[in-house]
Amino acid sequence: MPPPSGGEPGCIFCAIVHQREPAHVVYEDDEAIAFLDLYPHTRGHLLVVPRRHVDRLTDLPEAEYAEFLRAISNVCRRVDRLSRHYHVSVNQGTLAGQVVFHLHVHIIPRYSEENPFAVHPRVRLDDTEGRALVSLLGAP
Repeated sequence: MPPPSGGEPGCIFCAIVHQREPAHVVYEDDEAIAFLDLYPHTRGHLLVVPRRHVDRLTDLPEAEYAEFLRAISNVCRRVDRLSRHYHVSVNQGTLAGQVVFHLHVHIIPRYSEENPFAVHPRVRLDDTEGRALVSLLGAP
């Protein structure tokens, strides 16, 4: 359930949380939502975000850590359907690669030894592939 505020103006993740922008959602609960990254490093690259707008992990109230971690764990179990190997990461600040300043955790499946973070163009997620992944990852 989205908070009543409507989120931070100009924040794309708040717009997704409040359904003002489309997303391929695979998980949601009262505190968090998980959706496919539009420019994935690998097939099934997901973002888990709290519904509350906070820029950084350290801005999230400690009382909300358990619920947020529970959502991340739930999404990781879903990613196990694609690969038992994956990265779970948080970029904090521009020098660490944070581009959207709404806390988000990346869950990036690995399928080979190739480094998915090597410099190569990231291709926008195709809607057909997005729907197929939601079908695979969205159900409990």
